[in-house]
Amino acid sequence: MLFSRVYFASVAVVAVLATAPFASADTLATALAQTYNNNPTLNAMRAQLRAIDEGVPQALSGYRPVLTGTANAGLSTTRTSFGTTGLSPRTVALTIEQPIFRGFQTQNNVKQAESSVLAGRETLRSTEQDVLLDAVSAYTNVLQTQAILALREQNIVFLKEQVRAAQDRLKVGEGTRTDLAQTEASLSAGQTDYDVAVANLNTANATYLQVIGIKPRSLTSPSFSDKALPKSVDAAIQVGLKNHPAILAASYNVDTAAFNVKSIEGQLLPTVSLQGQVAHADDSSSSMPWANSATITANMTVPIYEGGVVYSQARQAKETLGQRRIQLDSARDQVRSAVDSSWGNLEAARAAIVSAQSQIKAAQLALEGVIEEQKVGQRTTLDVLNQQQSLIQARETLVIAQRAQIVAAYTVLSSMGALSAQKLSLKVQEYQPTQHYNAVRDKWIGLRTPDGR
Repeated sequence: MLFSRVYFASVAVVAVLATAPFASADTLATALAQTYNNNPTLNAMRAQLRAIDEGVPQALSGYRPVLTGTANAGLSTTRTSFGTTGLSPRTVALTIEQPIFRGFQTQNNVKQAESSVLAGRETLRSTEQDVLLDAVSAYTNVLQTQAILALREQNIVFLKEQVRAAQDRLKVGEGTRTDLAQTEASLSAGQTDYDVAVANLNTANATYLQVIGIKPRSLTSPSFSDKALPKSVDAAIQVGLKNHPAILAASYNVDTAAFNVKSIEGQLLPTVSLQGQVAHADDSSSSMPWANSATITANMTVPIYEGGVVYSQARQAKETLGQRRIQLDSARDQVRSAVDSSWGNLEAARAAIVSAQSQIKAAQLALEGVIEEQKVGQRTTLDVLNQQQSLIQARETLVIAQRAQIVAAYTVLSSMGALSAQKLSLKVQEYQPTQHYNAVRDKWIGLRTPDGR
C-alpha cells in the first residue's frame, strides 16, 4: 500500500499548487501591476514618448518671433594730413524677426509633429501589451516549473521505494539483480530529470525578476474568464483591426509622412517676414560721437533654384509615404494572422487539457493495477517503472497545457489590442501621456522638464 500512498501524494501535487491559498501570495494581477509600474522597457518607452512630445513646441516655434541681440567693440586709428585720429567704436543692437508666410511649412510641420505624437502613444500601448504579456509568460512559467519540479521530486520518492523493495525481494530470493538494476537506473534518470527541473526553475525565476522587477514569492495559479474574449475568432479579428495599436500607429505614420511631403514642397514657395531693429552706436566716427537708429523692413524671399536638393527630398518623402501605406496594410495582415494563430493555440491548449486529464486518469488506474499484478507475479518491475513514467509524463503534459491555456488567452487579448492596465483593471495609477504633452505644448521658454529636471 505504500506505493499507492506515494502516488496519491504525487497526484495531489498539481492540485495543491493550483488551489492552495498562500499567505502574502503574489497573484498574477499583483505581478502585472508591479510590471506596469517598474518595467524598464516600458518606462524607457514612456520617456521616448515624452521626447517625441517636444516635437510639437519645436514645430510651433515657426509661428513665433525670433529675438536676437548683438554687440561689438573695437579700436580704430586713422592717419591723415591733419593728424592721427583714434576711435573705439561700440555698437549694441536688438533685432526681432516675425515670420509671416513660410510656404505653409509651419502648419504642416505642426501637423506632422502632432501625428508623430499620436503614433508614439500607440507605440507605447503596443509596448505595454508586449511587456504585460511577457509578465504573464514569466509568471506562469515559474508556476509550471515549480509544479514539474514537485512532480519529479515525488517521482524520486516513488523510485527510491522501488529500489528498496527490489533490494528486499532480492534478499529473500524473490527478485533478481536485473530488477534491482532496472530500478536503480530509473532512479538515476529520475534524479537527472529533477536536476534539470531545478535548473529550469532557476532560469524561470531569473526571467521573472528581469520582467516583473521582484523575485517570485508564493505564486497562485491564475484563472481566466472566457467572458473577456469575443465569442468567435471573426469577432476577435474585427476588434483587432479596429483597436490594435500597431494598426493605429501605422495609420498615424502615414499621416506623418504625408505632412512631411507637403512641408518639403513648401520650401519651393516664397517666404515673407517682418524685421525690426533698434541700435545704439558710440564713437563710430569723429563727426558723430554717438547715434541711435530704428528700422523696420518687410522681407520676401523667392526661391528660384536650390541645386535640385529640395526636389530630390520631395521625391524621397513621397517614396517614404508609399512605404508607410504598405506598412499599414502589412500591420492589418499581421493582426489578422496573430488573432488567428493565438485563437488556434487557445483551442489547442483547451483540447490538450481535456486529453491530459483523461490520460492521467487512465494512467493512474493502470499504475495501480500493474502494482497489484506485480505483487502476485503477473507483472515485472519494468512494467511498473514504465507505467510510472507514463503517469509522470501525463501529469507534466497537463501542467504544460494549463500554462499554455493561460498564456494563449492573454495572447488573444494582446493580438486584439485589448491587453492593457485599463482593460485588466489593474490596481495602478495609469500613465497619462496627455499630461506631459499639455504641459510642454505651448511653452515658449524654459529649460526644465515638467518634472523639474
